[in-house]
Parts: sequence; structure tokens; C-alpha cells
Amino acid sequence: MKYLLLLISSLFFYGADLNAASYLSDTTALLHVAGNCDMCKQRIEKASLSLPAVKKAVWQSETQQLQITFQPEKTTLSDIRQAIAAVGHDVDSIKAPTEVYDKLHSCCLYPRLGEENTLHAKMPTVASNQLLGVVVRADSHGNLTPLVGATIAYEGFPTATLQTDAEGIFKLTLANESPILVVSYTGMQPLRITVKNIKNTLVIQAKDNVLEEVIVQGNRQTAYLSKISPLRIEVITAKDLLKAACCDLSESFETNATVDVASSDAISGAKQIQLLGLGGSYTQLTVENLPGPRGLAIPLGLNSIAGPWIESIQVSKGVGSVANGYESMAGQINVELKKPQNSEQLYFNSYANSMGRKDFNLNLAHKISNNWSVGVLLHDNISTKKDMDVTKNGFRDLPTGNLFSGINRWAYQNDKGFMAQFGVKYLKDDRTGGAISFDPSEDKGSTTTYGLGFDIQRMEAFAKLGYIFPTRKQRSIGLQLSTSDYDQKSYFGITSYKADQQNYYANLLFQDIIGSSAHKYRIGASLTSDRYTEQVDAQLYERRETVSGIFGEYTFSPSEKFDAVLGMRGDYNSLYGWFATPRIQLHYAPTMGTDLRVSAGRGQRTANIFAENTALFASSRTWRIQHNNDLTKAYGLSPEVSWNMGFSIDQQVNLLGRPLGISLELFHTNFQNQVVVDYENPREVSFYNLAGSSYSNSFQAEMKYTPLKGLDLRMAYKWMDVQTDYNTGRASKPLIAKNRGLLNLSYATNNGWNMDYTLHIVGQKRLPSTAENPAQYQLGTHSKTYQTMNAQVSKTVGKRKNFTLYIGGENLTNYFQKTPIIAADQPFGDYFDSSLVWGPLTGRMFYTGIRFHIL
Repeated sequence: MKYLLLLISSLFFYGADLNAASYLSDTTALLHVAGNCDMCKQRIEKASLSLPAVKKAVWQSETQQLQITFQPEKTTLSDIRQAIAAVGHDVDSIKAPTEVYDKLHSCCLYPRLGEENTLHAKMPTVASNQLLGVVVRADSHGNLTPLVGATIAYEGFPTATLQTDAEGIFKLTLANESPILVVSYTGMQPLRITVKNIKNTLVIQAKDNVLEEVIVQGNRQTAYLSKISPLRIEVITAKDLLKAACCDLSESFETNATVDVASSDAISGAKQIQLLGLGGSYTQLTVENLPGPRGLAIPLGLNSIAGPWIESIQVSKGVGSVANGYESMAGQINVELKKPQNSEQLYFNSYANSMGRKDFNLNLAHKISNNWSVGVLLHDNISTKKDMDVTKNGFRDLPTGNLFSGINRWAYQNDKGFMAQFGVKYLKDDRTGGAISFDPSEDKGSTTTYGLGFDIQRMEAFAKLGYIFPTRKQRSIGLQLSTSDYDQKSYFGITSYKADQQNYYANLLFQDIIGSSAHKYRIGASLTSDRYTEQVDAQLYERRETVSGIFGEYTFSPSEKFDAVLGMRGDYNSLYGWFATPRIQLHYAPTMGTDLRVSAGRGQRTANIFAENTALFASSRTWRIQHNNDLTKAYGLSPEVSWNMGFSIDQQVNLLGRPLGISLELFHTNFQNQVVVDYENPREVSFYNLAGSSYSNSFQAEMKYTPLKGLDLRMAYKWMDVQTDYNTGRASKPLIAKNRGLLNLSYATNNGWNMDYTLHIVGQKRLPSTAENPAQYQLGTHSKTYQTMNAQVSKTVGKRKNFTLYIGGENLTNYFQKTPIIAADQPFGDYFDSSLVWGPLTGRMFYTGIRFHIL
């Protein structure tokens, strides 16, 4: 791994020197300019050449790059960027004025920076079997205008024709592969065109009474870094999720190096995310910036959000915005779901794997009127194979049963600045696990056969209201509301765990500018109220926790090179009193293609010790809470408080004419207080407040490159050092790999084939001590290093190109933890333990599925 790190570092410094030399010596630079077609090309190049010091400007739609030659003593890159943005095109980190962008030709309405999944009202929507095209006329000065009434027809079928609209646009449904089209206009010679790729936008230009094909639209990235945020936000699009069998959120990060997902234990099927070497409870999970699965819903919450529902995922490490709350300690993951106003009318996904799991998804969306849209998202997960037992220990590898979830949502928007979204969500999770021979109707609650069961129901209602002031587009006000009820009835052998959480949330935001867009601010107030009831066997834990607060955030952007975000929250917790949350984020771009970011801030949360550690129930360990008898606090324990500091470098260069991205990140999280979960005694689990030091250091290096057209390469290395002072002394956090590596290859062809391959390398993990167990029930001090491989092939088929068949495999190396359960032969004995999971629980798995959609 050290050689990979040296290679990435060398490429980074080489790229930085290359950019600096280009700027100072060659007076030639590359800018990333968003656009679609030849009209965009003309507009971008004309704006660049309007500056007298610019000698040459060439923009390519495929790469979205503008190569520009200029005299640095007479003009700057900043002047050039401003000139391009002024005509409606986003360039690097500068967004074009909204009022200018809105007036662009429909063909030119590219996805905005940071809004790649949001469709403009004028932007044409195109089905997978449709060709989008535009016909324009060039005058003697080269200016392009739409050609209205041009005729497009299939060759040999002169009666099946259509004409371009008032903006010169046409959409044609293709009936066969590579059809020949005939384009004609009065007084001009007809043009024959063979359609080779319907994913491109066909542009036809009329000049000197001659029609000719000009240019096509470039490709979009499936995962990228937001260029307009001071925070380092990695955006994972729905297209990137299709690289793997993304059945739910827990499986959405298989091709991503930032977030790790691990099993909580060997029998419940629960998974948790890990960010910066810290468990998922330290990462703030939101759904469209509303609270996602939190509190008691954390252990099984990742399973409740279906992959086909997801439009994009935004991942940021370290502290987030104070407008989103105070709980972000390791980072924030925000999930954007598909919106009824701009998603498919119908989307269906069917999935089945060799382990007896079947998934069905149905998304429906309907635009009722110009203002109203309605959508339904449905997900059903069925697991029926009770005899899956690769380790031959008598226990099912995964629980069986059914998980159903659904969302009904409505959207309203008018042309006067008012927007509204509201809806309801429902989840029902009923599954059974444990021994293969376990029958809940006969064995539940007895010591005859070990069994596990979940009966979970969650209901939620939400609403988001917003208003943008018509005369001041930068000024807006928004209100977010949600309420939910989570009810869980579960048992682990003869231990029962019942839990209920009622949550109410409200967040009011107002944002505006002070004088100019260089000074932005957001202010607001929030309220979160939770009522918890937990019962472990006969022991009852109840609490009501309400947090109300106000916040303010100021953003200073004097130029496109620098941004500073200063935020402060003040909150009152009904259990712990007042606390403050200061945060700062800085972004500096010293040269083109180089982005430096620094962040620091405080986070605070209340630990839910049982819900976040249900693995303790899947063992014979006793649990013990060491507190100061102040039962006014949650479990008698103090809140968790941490400070996080982060630094990142992102470098974009050109290597052999193709874009190369290199990223280096370093984060440090230091806990002022933490609820320590101590597994060091194999007979018990202890919970107590930190007395000493606890910290996490995380370093990640990543490289993304496109060596050939259609081929994407992603490599990453991650190092983590997580240490905690336990009662027995300082030790690294157990079950966390110090070293990790990732390799992802993705190849797409023009005829609908997609091939993806992912290699994960996971280093050793420290295991809690089992030295006090009998020899046959002891484990080593560290796990083994292992590798897993995943691969998938998909093909889009059918005349309408709306069927996709996919087949793949996971854990192709067939590596799995040989003894995931200690004392599996004595599940009701003193040494039974399924909580020490460090590797895959299942062996090689194959799957297949089909997707179908109607736009």
C-alpha cells in the first residue's frame, strides 16, 4: 500500500506543477465549462474571445473542457470565468446568474453545478428509446438561431414525419437499431443521418442553404465532488448505484471508498455504516435534510431505504452545517429520493439471489397538472431460504421473513416562488433468525432451540414548505416538519427487547445576502423532541428528551478562489442543559484544478446504548452500566461530545488528454466525552463515561481516471487509527481495520453493455480478548487480512431501450469468517457470542434481475 500512496502523491505534485507551469509560462489553461451542444460551444468561445487578451478558445462537449490561450499580463483566469458565466454557463466553481441561465435555449439547459439531479422546467425529458435533436441556422456572422418547421422522417417512410418546434427541437421514438433519418427544410438539400448513439443529442446546423450534422452531447459523471460547496461533498448519483445490486442503503457504498458497511453480529442481519473509523451512530443520516433513521431505528434503519428509490447520496466527512443540527461528529450522509415531478412515470425492479432473497420495487409518478405531482415508492424484501449455513454451525446465515416499506409523496410548485412537499412513509419488518431448526410457534421463549425475531413497525409523516421571493431570488424562507413513531418487539433467545420512540421535528430557515452574493447568511430555529421507552426483559428505561435551539451561518465568498463558512448553534437539552456548537469551513483554490479545504467544529449526541449495540443481546454476555446514579440523564450517562478537524486536497489534471482526479484527506476526531462500549471482558459488556482519551485519525488517498473512452478507474487507500482508554488501559477500537484498499473498474459501451468490477482489501482488525474462555472458545488477538471481489454485467435491451437485464456476483473469492459464532453448540451456555464479527458472514453469492421503466 505504501507504493500506491507514493504513486498518488507523486502524481498529485506533478499535476500541481503542471498547472502552475501552464499558467505562468504557456499562458494556456483548461477550464471546466458546463454545456451541451454546438450553440453552447459558440456561446462559450465567443464570450472567451470577447476579452482582447484571449488569443484562442476551444470548447469540447465530450469533456466539458475549454482550452484557452491568453496573455496573463493583460487578463486573468478570473476575468475569463466571469465573462463565460455572464452568458449563462457554469465554469469551474462559478455559477452563472440564474436569470441568464433560464433564458438559454432548451437544448442548452445543462444540469447546474450541485443540481445534477434536478431538471429545469424547460429541459426536455427523453425516454431511453428516444432521440433528442435540435436544428439551428447559422447566419453570415456565425450566430445560431432555431430552425422552426424542419421535417424529420425515417428513410423509406415519408409519411411518418415530425417537425421541429418553436425552439428547433424534436424528439423521435426509434423503432430499430441505427436507423437512417432524413432531415429536410424548404429550399435546402435533404440530409441523411445514421443514428449511432441515442444517448447523444443530435445537432443539425443549416448554413449557406446546406444541412449538416455538427456535434453531440457529452457524458455525465456518475459520482463527483461538488464544486460549489465549501464543504467537501461527494455526490453519488443513481447511475453510480446501478454498478452493483443496490437493494437498500446498506448496499449503496460497495463501489465507494468513503463509507464502510459492517455486520453488527452473526445472526440478526443488522448492518452499520462506519465513517472515519467510527460507528454509524456518529454519522448524521438524513433523508432530504429531514431526520433519517435515528435513535432506536439506527441498527436496522439502513435496510428500510430501498436502492431504487434513491436519486443521489451526498457524503461529507467531519462537521456539517449548523443548519442541519448538532449531531454530526464523523460526518453526514444525506439521501435524496426520487421526486414525483421529475422521475420516471413507472420504474420496476425485480432481484433474486442464490441465498433465497427476492426484492421487488415499484416506483410510480404522475404529473397531475402544471403545479401538482404525486409519487409512490414501494419496496418488498422476501427471504425464504432457512437452511443457508455456509459455516455449518447450525445457524442461519441471514434471517428469513419479509420487509415491506412504502412512501406516498406529493409536490406542489407555482410560478410565484412557493413550493411544497408532503407525504407519509411506512415500514413493516417481520423476520426470524437463529438456529436452522428454530420454529417460533414452538420454541420462542424456551431453551429448546435458539431463535431470534424482529417485529418492527415505523410510520412517518413529513412536510417541506418553501418560498423564494420573486424580486430577490437569493432570499428564501423554508419550514421542515416531520413526526414518526417507531415500535420494535424483538427477542434473542430468551432475552426480549421492546422499544418505542416517538419523534417530532421542526426546522425554520431564512437565507439572504448582505449587499452582494459575496456575503450570504442563514438563520433559523429548530425543535427536536423524542420520547423513548425501552424494556430489556423486566428492566424498563424511559425518558423524554427535547432539544430546542437557534442557529446562524455566514458565508464569505470574496472571489471564486476562497469561501469561508462560520456557523454557531445554541441549544437547550431538557436533560443536559445549554450547549454551543461552533463550526468553521474554509475553501481555497490557489490554482485551476486545485481545491484545499479545512474544517473544524463541535458535535454532541445522546447515546442509545441498547439500540446501538443490539449485538450484546445475541450473546450470553451480561451488560453493566457504570454511572454516577444521576438517573435524570439517559441511562445515568453524560452526553457524547467531540471536536473534529479535517483537511483535504483535491487536484484535477489532464493525463494523456484525459481527466485525472487525485484526493488526499486527513481527519482527526477527539472526544471530550464518550460513552465507552467495553467488550474486553468476554463475559460482559460495560457502558461507562470516558475517563481519559479517545480519538480517531483517518487518512484517505483516492485516484479517479478515465484512461479510455467508456472506461473509468477508481483506486483508493485508507488508513485509520482509532484509540480509546478502557478500564483496562488504552487499546485500539476492536473490529476496525487499520488499512483498507479499493479498486473499481467500470466500462460502458454505446450499445447498452455495462461491466463493473470491484476489489476490496481489508486489513487486520483487533479482536476483544477471549483469553478467559475455554480453549475451544478462544479467538486470536487479530483477524486476518482478506480480499473480496464483486462483479456485475448489465445490458439494456428492447426496441424502446427501457429493459435492463443484469447479472452479478458478490464475494467471488468465497472468503468468509469460519467461526462467526463462539460456542454455537451451546447457545444458552456461558460462552455463546455472535458479536465478534470481523469478516464476511456468507460465501460466494450470485444474483440476477431486471429493470423496466417508462418515462
